[in-house]
Amino acid sequence: MATADPPAAPAGWLDRLRIWAHRRIADPGFQAWATRFPLTRPLANRQGARLFDLVSGFVYSQVLLACVRLDLFRLLDAGPRDLADLSAATGLDLDPLDRLVRAAAALDLVRLDGRDRVRLGPLGAALLGAPGVAAMVRHHPMFYRDLEDPIALLTAPRGQTELARFWSYVGTGAAEDAAARDYSALMAASQRMVAAETLAVCPLHGVRRLLDVGGGAGAFLIAALRATPGLSGSVFDLPAVADQARAAFGSAGLEGRADAAAGSFLTDPLPRGADAISLIRVLYDHDDAVVRRILAAAHAALPPGGRIIVSEPMAGGARPSRAGDAYFGLYTAAMTSGRPRAPETHAEFLADAGFARPRILRPRQGFVTRVVTARKPGA
Repeated sequence: MATADPPAAPAGWLDRLRIWAHRRIADPGFQAWATRFPLTRPLANRQGARLFDLVSGFVYSQVLLACVRLDLFRLLDAGPRDLADLSAATGLDLDPLDRLVRAAAALDLVRLDGRDRVRLGPLGAALLGAPGVAAMVRHHPMFYRDLEDPIALLTAPRGQTELARFWSYVGTGAAEDAAARDYSALMAASQRMVAAETLAVCPLHGVRRLLDVGGGAGAFLIAALRATPGLSGSVFDLPAVADQARAAFGSAGLEGRADAAAGSFLTDPLPRGADAISLIRVLYDHDDAVVRRILAAAHAALPPGGRIIVSEPMAGGARPSRAGDAYFGLYTAAMTSGRPRAPETHAEFLADAGFARPRILRPRQGFVTRVVTARKPGA
């Protein structure tokens, strides 16, 4: 296929300087010199290592997936184990297991004590404390299959990807019981981290009743009730999901403080009676017109002075982020619906919906979630 001629060089001196610098970096002769010269060698090596990590990133992810599928980190949680012992526990022969644990050790997932003894590494230990991450790792193969041809993924018609079929309820507002169980289980597994970050930066002091729209099996509402004495609340989600939430509230001993209402926030009015509404990882699933409709429905359901809380992966705006723009940008492309938006865009949408004083809260762990909140005027 013929390629177009490169565009004319920009006229600005800063652009010309950048182009000159980039052409030097791209010159193999300059690269060879930079790795020999003592003052430039550290920078050249760092850039080379970063580029190699980009090239090798999928391999690293598959090493992690293999460790998760074999439950390797849990097997090492009680202490170091011999390779032969791990082979018996995982069912993997010694040679392939040795290959895997050496790869995992290179990634700080495990550590090697001598040649044949393995112990937990710092990243493996961190994953044990974040079961939601392991759930996402197990879920990733369908995303990876969609990513096999990234250009095709970026141009895929709506609904025509494996991930879009998994999240098929997003565009329809309906789901079969089995599909509802699958996506609710995945969301609940990762919701603990999101709930902890959201409630840390946006505590619900002064809120009497919370409506968690699209709240799934109730993981966020349960966390909010446990963190906020005197709070009651309700989940609003699809009928099959609302049933799961009721069961979860019973198991948590929260029947007197929590309930669930069945419906679709795409087509039904939101229940009234709450003085705060939360949208936890909801809006980024949807296109702009749907987001505006959801925010308008939230505005109508809240009383004057009522509060809205939006918490989800967000783009970096003028400074794109790895989590928001790279990971979730491509993930929502694979869903063929929605996109991560910058906090400033959320604030603008909230203002357009009639909310006042949108606030972008400072995150503790922005790669987990970002939070924007606002109030309905009148009190």
